[in-house]
Amino acid sequence: MEKQTAEALHAFTQRYCDAWQREHNSLPRSEDLYGIPSPCQVSTTDDAVFWQPQPFDGEQNVNGVERAMDIVVQQPVHTYYTTQYAGDMQALFMGETLTLLQVWSSDDFRRVQENLIGHLVMQKRLKLSPTLFIATLESELDVISVCNVTGEVIKETLGTRKRLPLASSLASFLTQLHPIL
Repeated sequence: MEKQTAEALHAFTQRYCDAWQREHNSLPRSEDLYGIPSPCQVSTTDDAVFWQPQPFDGEQNVNGVERAMDIVVQQPVHTYYTTQYAGDMQALFMGETLTLLQVWSSDDFRRVQENLIGHLVMQKRLKLSPTLFIATLESELDVISVCNVTGEVIKETLGTRKRLPLASSLASFLTQLHPIL
């Protein structure tokens, strides 16, 4: 496993959970994930689930994406999606709100890989260099991705060549995130 990315993800997740604890005096809560089984689930209410991160227990790679697309995925992306199970987390990066996508369960991991493949297929059709998304933004047309050529974290507008570099690496990007609740 790529140590820097895993450490940066764990550190951000801890900052997020600590902020949630200070603000709400509880574990992180999600209405969107209610009723979806996960090793993260600690308790539920009538309409929400309380969660805490758990170690990822599957294969430590996104080889399904590599096989489907006949590419080699940057190691930090493998690490990012296979370090932990957790709920999606809101964060602030350079004044912009984003939702850091996380794997909730082994079933969700399969779905994430399918979505990454769909994203790469679209890019291939449009003759764009490959990227792998890690976060969503308020605008549905923009995502935060890792460039599979350079390893940089970028903000990209889907279906276009518009890409804005944000950080030199995934670990650096994660280190700069501030949790928001």
